[in-house]
Amino acid sequence: MANSKKASGPRATGKCPVFLALEVTMEHKEEWLARTFVELADTLVADFDLIDFLSLLLERCAELLDSAEVGLALAAGRGELRVMASSSERMRALELIEVQNDEGPCRDCLRSGEQVLNQRLDGAENRWPRFAPEAREAGFHMVHALPLRLRSDVIGAMNIFSSEFRELSPQDVNLTQALADVATIGILQERAVKHGTDLAAQLQGALNSRIVIEQAKGIVGERRRVDLDEAFALLRSYARGNRTPLSAVARAIIDHSLAPAELHLALGAQRPARDKRSAS
Repeated sequence: MANSKKASGPRATGKCPVFLALEVTMEHKEEWLARTFVELADTLVADFDLIDFLSLLLERCAELLDSAEVGLALAAGRGELRVMASSSERMRALELIEVQNDEGPCRDCLRSGEQVLNQRLDGAENRWPRFAPEAREAGFHMVHALPLRLRSDVIGAMNIFSSEFRELSPQDVNLTQALADVATIGILQERAVKHGTDLAAQLQGALNSRIVIEQAKGIVGERRRVDLDEAFALLRSYARGNRTPLSAVARAIIDHSLAPAELHLALGAQRPARDKRSAS
């Protein structure tokens, strides 16, 4: 991903991101985990969409951790990072700031291969002099990062930022690391099936999809008069409801074969099931 422009610092809006609508209660966590792993496994087919797969995984991580926002970056050549997916626009902006300034929990996690846990941002300027002030200004107080690792190879990292002074419990860490491990498997499978072992080809393919999706988000946001988080949720809901790759839905929006007005029906159709799970 080209990062020639400096990302402007995200501002705290006080609005709950679309992905954080559900809280996973302790008594239903086992059922939620089983359903989540089945749902993720269902996407691991020969023609699966990597960006959609990662976005789904981050959505589930955000549900698990309640107040957190989640993002994922992959290692490119020469130690570079590429932002692949984020659970909100605020999160994405901060991840770009991490990449551009070459500092932050994701970068530390990638370099060491170790988890970065329960790091408070107040007083973190010595460790992250550029990232910490931007993250605090955006409304975050606690950050974490988990490695995407296969044996000794670290292929990326998952960022977890919280707007509360809430530490992750050992159970939260173990469950979220398990989801990060699923992400690693999905990324490596997609690389093997579509690109052989060519990392550059995978990152370029994902970047191309990301550009198309960002364009479609802008169109949907403008036509529907919603923010970019909700525009993305509409696109993903339609893609899931119609079992269509997210990038294909985005291209349909761009070439006008699918109207933005058609997307709200898919989102509305999925809300009862989500509400039921939340209340169960």
